Amino acid sequence: MKRVNTIKINFKGGIIPHTNLYNILLAAGKSGLLFVRFGLRQQLLLDVETDQQLHSLTRELDMLRITYEINESKFPNIISSFPAEDVFIVDTWLNENVYHEIFESVNYTPRLKINVSDTNQSFTPLLTGNINWVASPVERNYWHLFIRFPKTNVVYEWKDIVPTKSVAAMSLRIEETILQNKNDFYDNNEASGNNLYEQVNVDIFNARPADGPLALPPFNLPYYEGLNRYKDKYWLGIYRRDELFSIDFLKSVCHLCIKTETGQLCSTPWKTIIIKGIKEADKEAWSYLLDKYQINIRHAANELNFQVEDNSVEALKLKYHLVKHLNDDDTRTFGVCIGIKTHKKSEVFSNILVRRKALFTIGKWGFFYTYDILCAKDYNPNERTDFVFSRDNPKVVLAEQLRRAVLSFYYHAGPMHVDENIITEDDFYEKELLE
Repeated sequence: MKRVNTIKINFKGGIIPHTNLYNILLAAGKSGLLFVRFGLRQQLLLDVETDQQLHSLTRELDMLRITYEINESKFPNIISSFPAEDVFIVDTWLNENVYHEIFESVNYTPRLKINVSDTNQSFTPLLTGNINWVASPVERNYWHLFIRFPKTNVVYEWKDIVPTKSVAAMSLRIEETILQNKNDFYDNNEASGNNLYEQVNVDIFNARPADGPLALPPFNLPYYEGLNRYKDKYWLGIYRRDELFSIDFLKSVCHLCIKTETGQLCSTPWKTIIIKGIKEADKEAWSYLLDKYQINIRHAANELNFQVEDNSVEALKLKYHLVKHLNDDDTRTFGVCIGIKTHKKSEVFSNILVRRKALFTIGKWGFFYTYDILCAKDYNPNERTDFVFSRDNPKVVLAEQLRRAVLSFYYHAGPMHVDENIITEDDFYEKELLE
């Protein structure tokens, strides 16, 4: 089997400077690459197949002073809801300037996952990080904080709200405290949020007590591709079925952004890109670019609703299999986020999760796979997985079990005025708490 090395390049918050991306693409092209990908944490991924390509590309990136990792993620990207700002999020104090203020003040390289999110949105995940900042819906320039201890599902809601100017410094202090006390806070399902709170010394960060727990928003995934109008401009969302973006196409995107003075190119947690700020006069040029590279921008919603872990060909193939069956059955998936997980400890944002597991393993190889379907508490993907919908499914029945899980989601989404002899809760699942 051919070994593929993956180079990861972070862009804070998913904000991609045109010139930086263009220079990286030039380097990738010179090294023989044809495509790049984007990851769940809004990072750029470059797959390199030969040692010669790897040596050439890393030399070019070093000359550009681009920070990267090879086959590792010791320094996870900061993800944010910035791509949704002004597009899917309106009437909020959290604007572009505030995002930039936070990202510019993070003057260190985080080793824990940081999420920076607006409250009134569900386009980007709120709690998939270790240090999760969620903007206060009522207090301007203040943030709620949720800690998810590394390698656990233990979530602790901070007692205080924190001003914008302290977000970066407090993130560093929390990270240092966790990593210096790994026995207490790292890969420990008994980790104590109150213990961490006492050690951080919040007084120096001008925090003040929160009025109460923050009510997280219900999940509702917007249709995130296509050329769409907002205010007096347009935004363009581009999804690729195989997750691969042509280097030539992206270079043309950078050229057009510069030529038309379109200022915002973003990557999203759905492994897509969004270009914001397209002027009416430039709409035709962007449409021509899509035509030139044969970019389809109207995929079925039940395909866009999937979250697939990074660097997993098996998970992507399983997605194709499930999407085909959902399409054949004409299954409605509006509002559902379906995750696919084939590796332990991988982080996938979903309210319905398909988890692969091997019946037995030899070393790192698994054999004879079956699949569990797990559902988040109240079907809210910002909660941790709560119960097993269906366990030990062979692949031949998995699509039908997933369809039933989706029906279960709609059953719980609101009142259904149907004859209970036709449909009941027991028809959908037998609740079983996870171990």
